[in-house]
Amino acid sequence: MRYIKYFLLGILLVLIVTGCVGPDRSDDLVVIDAGHGGHDCGALCAGKQEKDLVLQITKKLAKEFKRKGYRVYLTRGKDKFLKLGERTRIADKMDAKVFISIHANAIADKSRFEAVEGIETYFLQKTRDARSQRVAARENVAVLQGADALSKDVIIDSVLNGPKIVESNKLAIDVQNGIMRQVRSKYKDARSGGAKPAPFYVLVGASRPSILVEVGYITNSKERARLFKADYQERIAQGIVAGVGRYLDNRKADSGV
Repeated sequence: MRYIKYFLLGILLVLIVTGCVGPDRSDDLVVIDAGHGGHDCGALCAGKQEKDLVLQITKKLAKEFKRKGYRVYLTRGKDKFLKLGERTRIADKMDAKVFISIHANAIADKSRFEAVEGIETYFLQKTRDARSQRVAARENVAVLQGADALSKDVIIDSVLNGPKIVESNKLAIDVQNGIMRQVRSKYKDARSGGAKPAPFYVLVGASRPSILVEVGYITNSKERARLFKADYQERIAQGIVAGVGRYLDNRKADSGV
């Protein structure tokens, strides 16, 4: 009987180490936002649309979260456009643990298409970094459509004094590291743009840790080809889930929340 007990404990240990058994995530709700949608195609290049790419990744991400025991809600599960405020409002209404918005990057200068690449994770905050400002400005153009009833001064103030900035920063770092670890296990030359602050309006108003993941540059031919591969998308999804799990575990250890 004693040997059977040790044998079963050994199996349990193997399952924990390999990730087959982990923390109970049944109380952890994650809201995932596929950027753009409907009339807003997002970035376009070589016949590929950002809105289609991010929806594909979002669906794989939702599946991976559910596989790990999380509860998941998608702001959009089909090709439709959401107005400013609808995305983060869903996360707040449903009391999500975290809010994750998925996007793909692009640049306008065709001469630099093949020079600029990389995966980046952003959290809401003002920044003086010119590149981060340009990325945010491009994404914000579509998000601000239909926002005439809102004061831009109020929006800017929300950015400057946004809640959960510190926690969102920690979440961004853990998710960025998780993505790169998974992606580089096969694609050794995958480039990391790091975890950065930027004034993305889609994150304004969220009262919980919120990040925006730019999964790569659709204008870079090598990265674009990878981004539309199921294997690459699944690695991104696995990395995000691993990063969120690490963040939640660390937060619980630090504060018990």
